[in-house]
Amino acid sequence: MSAPALDISFEKATWNGFHRLFQFTEGANLNFSRIPMTIPVLTTAVPGAGHLQSQGYYVSLYLPVKFQGDPPVPLPELNIKPYEFSSHCVAVRKFSGFAKDERIVKEAEKLATSLSRSPWAESKTGRGYSIAQYNTPIRIVKRKNEVWVDIDAPELGCKSVGVAVH
Repeated sequence: MSAPALDISFEKATWNGFHRLFQFTEGANLNFSRIPMTIPVLTTAVPGAGHLQSQGYYVSLYLPVKFQGDPPVPLPELNIKPYEFSSHCVAVRKFSGFAKDERIVKEAEKLATSLSRSPWAESKTGRGYSIAQYNTPIRIVKRKNEVWVDIDAPELGCKSVGVAVH
């Protein structure tokens, strides 16, 4: 499921999008189904005009297998749309601490630098980057986050696929 969050601040967009997704998982859907939370919560930047700039964000979570074939329909006011994640390759950089606006840009830049020295230097898809967060907001220490960048890597058995923007 995906909730568009057009606030330019990553932190604000993640909070607003996650809040709507949380309502959905707690039963704000036409089936009144409670859906177990999954990790990670993924905040994806919609590419903007410049390097690592964003026009907005999509906040997503994976549905448990039980709900994937026939997902509950979110209440319309939540502005949540189902999104089918296609198989693709991502380059990943782990980081700890809290995913704050200035921190995610630095981590994305570090991943871009690492990629520039790799066999996949020219394979970035240009679709921006995503931040995967694995911990609840109340966890203070030993937090796990990742920055993801889609890449074309047919030699690894996958290639980039189109993404529908909602």
